[in-house]
Order: sequence, then structure tokens, then C-alpha cells
Amino acid sequence: MAFKPLHDRVLVRRVQSDEKTKGGLIIPDSAKEKPAEGEVVAVGAGAKDEDGDRIKMDVKAGDRILFGKWSGTEITLDGEELLIMKESDILGVID
Repeated sequence: MAFKPLHDRVLVRRVQSDEKTKGGLIIPDSAKEKPAEGEVVAVGAGAKDEDGDRIKMDVKAGDRILFGKWSGTEITLDGEELLIMKESDILGVID
């Protein structure tokens, strides 16, 4: 299913966290925190300013990003859990 976010929203796939600690201990699923790092899957066209002109988005599909712990809304598309959030919820792009 194709999905295109509207306005200044971004569709994000969380990056999977490590299963083990640096010391080699295996972390059970119940103790894992959801990662605040992800990959941009799709972006909207951008918000509009007061004159009706589009504001260009700073991120694009394929960018790795950091976002706040409670950012976005979890959705399921084609059995895959994704996040949809506003561009302003993104803290930065990882090079």
C-alpha cells in the first residue's frame, strides 16, 4: 500500500535496537526501550506559510533521524509498525 503523508508530516520506520549489551547480556523484549532513531520512509509536500507558499521540507526519504521519546503516532501499514510525526518533532539528521 502506498502512503503519502500530508503537509509537514513524515512517515518513519524505527531502527531496530541491539539485542545484546556491550558486555554480552541479552536484553529481553519486555526490558527494551523503543529506539528514538529511525529512517524516513515518506514525506509530505510541506506546510504552507501565510501567503500560501509551500515551505520546503528539511528531510527526505532515506534520511536517518533522531526524534523525541514520545514523538509521533504509531500506525500499522501492511503489517509493519511505523510512526507518523510532524517535521518539527525531528531533533536532527544523522550523517
